[in-house]
Amino acid sequence: MISFSKRFITVFALLSLSGFVAAQGQKIEEGFDYRILPIAQPVETKGKVEVIEFFWYGCPHCYDFEPELSSWVKRQPKDVVFKRVPVAFRDDFMPHSQLFYALEAMGKGDALNEKVMYAMHKENKRLLTEPEIADWVASQGIDRNTFLATYRSFAVISKARAAKQMAEAYRIDGVPTIVMQGKYVTSPSIAGTKAKAILVMDYLEEKIRKNKYKQ
Repeated sequence: MISFSKRFITVFALLSLSGFVAAQGQKIEEGFDYRILPIAQPVETKGKVEVIEFFWYGCPHCYDFEPELSSWVKRQPKDVVFKRVPVAFRDDFMPHSQLFYALEAMGKGDALNEKVMYAMHKENKRLLTEPEIADWVASQGIDRNTFLATYRSFAVISKARAAKQMAEAYRIDGVPTIVMQGKYVTSPSIAGTKAKAILVMDYLEEKIRKNKYKQ
């Protein structure tokens, strides 16, 4: 009798759990929680789940979403490729894109991206002029002249311009926006909350995997 009860409880728990997962899945709907780009964009790495965050350093919503997004990225398996693409909706925001790619080129992106956001959103720094940007970067222990040479380089400027064109190709009209496998689009704004956006990302990740990473 005790053995039967244990088996019954175990089976009931599994059924309840599977029902919960199914219910969760049913709540994630195309057109409501995510949308599909009319023209899929090519992925850079075949046989992987590609995840792109389009963001802007000066966006308060990007800063607010950063803790949840970073936690999500850290728990992903090896078949998930994550990258960030800075968006400059105005020409005077291009210095932020250059800053992003300059830090990336110097191998300092992972260490300083969140600090850039903190400086802008908590310390009221705008970081829009070259002298202000260079001063801040130097305050982080990076050689000012080395940074400026990288910041002004053809490679960095080209990447910043390419990022703007990429955002246009992906039809990005707000940030933060997550695009998965070159076509699935979601965000806290689209999904309704940050937590729901993360659930949608998990859902899309499994969907992509089940489709064998096809676009």
